[in-house]
Amino acid sequence: MPQSRYKAEGFTPTDNPMKTGAMGLCPRCQMGHLFSGFLKLAPRCEVCGLDYSFADPADGPAFFAMTIAAVPALAFGVWFQTAFGLPLWVHVFITLPLTVLSCMALLRPLKGWLVCSQFFHKAQEGSIDFDWHAQAKLDSQKPGQNPKS
Repeated sequence: MPQSRYKAEGFTPTDNPMKTGAMGLCPRCQMGHLFSGFLKLAPRCEVCGLDYSFADPADGPAFFAMTIAAVPALAFGVWFQTAFGLPLWVHVFITLPLTVLSCMALLRPLKGWLVCSQFFHKAQEGSIDFDWHAQAKLDSQKPGQNPKS
């Protein structure tokens, strides 16, 4: 019998995908590593063998990292400019690296969280149920029925 990607003998899947993902651990066994590099997902867990090919966080980590880091960085840049009145080129050497480093520090934990959340919620690629849509269209065309009631 094929083994489900969500359950394996002897392993307890995570009940807190945010914590497990931020620590970079496997969502199924919470012992193996999720990453093989700074941001590169490992092909599978070295402990339980979970195949990570289901995971596709896409641009989510970058979006969240930029959103979270941008407000404090902007506040710092505005304060820095108004408090000291420095030339704008100074921001290239202080505010810009601060923003980039803040985003980089957030990318790995956010990516781990999104991958673990996909596992936890059993996320999969969406599909269109053509049979349901065809039946709904037929039902709406039946005479004597008011589809808005």
